[in-house]
Amino acid sequence: MAMKQLLAAGCALFLAVVGAGNTALADDTEQTAKQFLAALDFKSGDFSLPAANAVIHVNKGFTYLGAKDAQRVLEDLWGNPPDDSVLGMLVPDKDQLLDEHSWAVVLTYSPDGYVSDEDAAKINYSEMLTELQQQTRDGNEWRQEEGYGTIELVGWAEPPKYDIDAKKLHWAKELAFEGADDHTLNYDVRALGRYGYLSMNAVANHADLSQVKERMQDVIAMAEFNQGARYNDYVAGSDKTAEYGLAALVGGAIAAKTGLLGKLFALLLAGKKLLIFVVLGIAAFIKRLFTGRRDDQHPG
Repeated sequence: MAMKQLLAAGCALFLAVVGAGNTALADDTEQTAKQFLAALDFKSGDFSLPAANAVIHVNKGFTYLGAKDAQRVLEDLWGNPPDDSVLGMLVPDKDQLLDEHSWAVVLTYSPDGYVSDEDAAKINYSEMLTELQQQTRDGNEWRQEEGYGTIELVGWAEPPKYDIDAKKLHWAKELAFEGADDHTLNYDVRALGRYGYLSMNAVANHADLSQVKERMQDVIAMAEFNQGARYNDYVAGSDKTAEYGLAALVGGAIAAKTGLLGKLFALLLAGKKLLIFVVLGIAAFIKRLFTGRRDDQHPG
């Protein structure tokens, strides 16, 4: 409770300063953010993801941040809880990373084994959407108890599609967060491999759907598993097989079992970076500004 009171007090302080016309804090904050951005190691080229037995071929128009820098962006800049499962981040335009309409692609890997795609042609995604919408509504009570606003799954921003040759599944959801004026776009890609799957998760404003959708086609093509770790390298009867299929990757049944929904929710918060900065991260951010220290506690 003390942490939430501190956050509320910090938010009130920030709004009072800005409302009074004092631009000094805003200027200092902008300068600090620019220094933060300059300290990140943006890269281009091909990058290995050893944990995923994969490589990312960074196409023109994108830059790559390794695990540590990606985690810094998510935690220090966008206010997400720590998550050491993040392997890296693809950034479409590093100069706009601080902008409200910026977006990025977060890379994680799940070593759950070979995911069978035998159900690919049998999945009814319309029925799945209805079930997901109800699950989202059911989860709002927990979110409110934890101090978070409610979420509404508006619908598919792009219905799930599976490329049977590339072994890649992608879809996008339109979400409405309580108190937010704009809807949020959550774009997901799953690249299937021999030992598990690589997740490529993008969060942006729904108004930017056309831009994100176009750029995500490039992102989908960037991921490639190493020779011997590809989907078709699977050895039946010998290799580990996941206890779920494609439907669970989209529907979230497995996420509920493994706790991935909690991580996904944290990543979705990045879609409202400015909102999170004001509502959740302001106290910690102000403290770091004036003391140079980082608070080890996180709101929740």
